[in-house]
Amino acid sequence: MDPANPVRPVDDRSLTHVQRWVTSTLAVLTIAHLAAGLVLAALETPTSATAARIGLTVIAGAFGVLAVTAGLAIHRRRVLSPWLLLGLLPTVVGLWLAFA
Repeated sequence: MDPANPVRPVDDRSLTHVQRWVTSTLAVLTIAHLAAGLVLAALETPTSATAARIGLTVIAGAFGVLAVTAGLAIHRRRVLSPWLLLGLLPTVVGLWLAFA
């Protein structure tokens, strides 16, 4: 340690802010990829298996809601919010693609 060149203090608040954004981005995108994969699996099921298509898209929506919940929880926001409706987007898109 050099007394002529002291080490500058680290701004922990800024570092924590960046860490939260990186963590939430990784968590939300990872879970969203899982939901997208379930929608793709629903699209690849035979057209005669209607119940399987609906089930996979509903599960994809559940994972979508889980992704939004994880992002809100990491940022210490209120989990029950209108943002949870965004998590249902995989179900809506999946059903539209599967039956349109």
